Amino acid sequence: MRYFIEVGHDQLNKKDEELCGDQVEIVRMDNGVIAVMSDGLGSGIKANILATLTAKIAATMLKNGASLSDVLDTIANTLPICKVRNIAYSTFTIIYAQYNGDVYIAEYDNPTVFYYRKKQKRIIKMIGNESIINDKKIIEMQCRLEDGDCIIAASDGVIHAGVGEILNYGWEWNHVAKYLEGTCTNNQNNAMMISKSLMTTCNDLYNGQPSDDATALVIKMKLPQIINVFTGPPLLREKDKLMVKKFTSSPGKRIICGGTAANIVSRELQRELTIDVSTITEGIPPTSIMQGFALITEGAITMKHALSYLKDYLNQPLSRESINQLKKRNGASMLANKLLNEGTHINFFLGHSLNSAHKKADTAYKLGTKFRVVGEIINTLRKLGKIVNIYYY
Repeated sequence: MRYFIEVGHDQLNKKDEELCGDQVEIVRMDNGVIAVMSDGLGSGIKANILATLTAKIAATMLKNGASLSDVLDTIANTLPICKVRNIAYSTFTIIYAQYNGDVYIAEYDNPTVFYYRKKQKRIIKMIGNESIINDKKIIEMQCRLEDGDCIIAASDGVIHAGVGEILNYGWEWNHVAKYLEGTCTNNQNNAMMISKSLMTTCNDLYNGQPSDDATALVIKMKLPQIINVFTGPPLLREKDKLMVKKFTSSPGKRIICGGTAANIVSRELQRELTIDVSTITEGIPPTSIMQGFALITEGAITMKHALSYLKDYLNQPLSRESINQLKKRNGASMLANKLLNEGTHINFFLGHSLNSAHKKADTAYKLGTKFRVVGEIINTLRKLGKIVNIYYY
């Protein structure tokens, strides 16, 4: 079985620092994903340089087939030495996840990873094998993930969250594990949501003043989920039938964005198209209903709002408001939620024709503007780890 490997990560900077001393590097390959989380010595720009070099060197060399020994040797000979402490130091956690579910983990001086088993609905503390490689004690572990299983790596800023503030001894590994059990058990939570949720709670424990950098890296194994999105009529009317056939014959859920596109599908399939009055919302046009389609929305306005929600989700700290926004019953929220949480592979069927509904408007709706919004949605989804394909008509 070939799974989809979902990757999400988020981090907090130490208070008063512009750069984070933790870094994450992700490399996708034909047979899987290499993800490296590194924690540089100290904080600020020096730690950032150490962590960035470590993560990039490790990910790049492992991708090209280098051994862990060679990676450690290169890191040791590359990292700049701290003039104060006279050492070059950076921790790391390396996760190599393959599409068949096999996972290899190598840790150096980082907290033990959290292994969530969906079937058991609990976190397991993995026991690894110790080995000395280039005078460094490396912990190596292996496991096989199934659908819904997760590996969560956290820097020590997570384990120490709240120390001297809300908690006497910090959050501690077992407490973090209990929290993650609750977060991971909700299968609707994707890898990004799990990492953001963890960082939000860490920030709360630090009273909004983190005394250390904190990072969470989440690997979640999922069965592929396909969503097909049709927006914009084809450039040539005679292509309507072909586009609808390709769109409706593709496996997965089907979403239509745009009234003209919806009318084309309705005409070609001879299916009734009706407005869903329960989704009427100020500023966002209502959705429509047609048999066989997961969602049908208006085009330009709805997609602009959905893009805004996707960007906020990607770039902003997780908040109750952002979560609730995705749960609202309007076209934009429903579109963003489905793209985020119900699809691993998104196929866009894009028509080149200028929408006739906008040609007579005072501010003509340019074809380039429409594609810019769609293009930004596609780029944002890719940054969120989705596999996106585009088919033009």
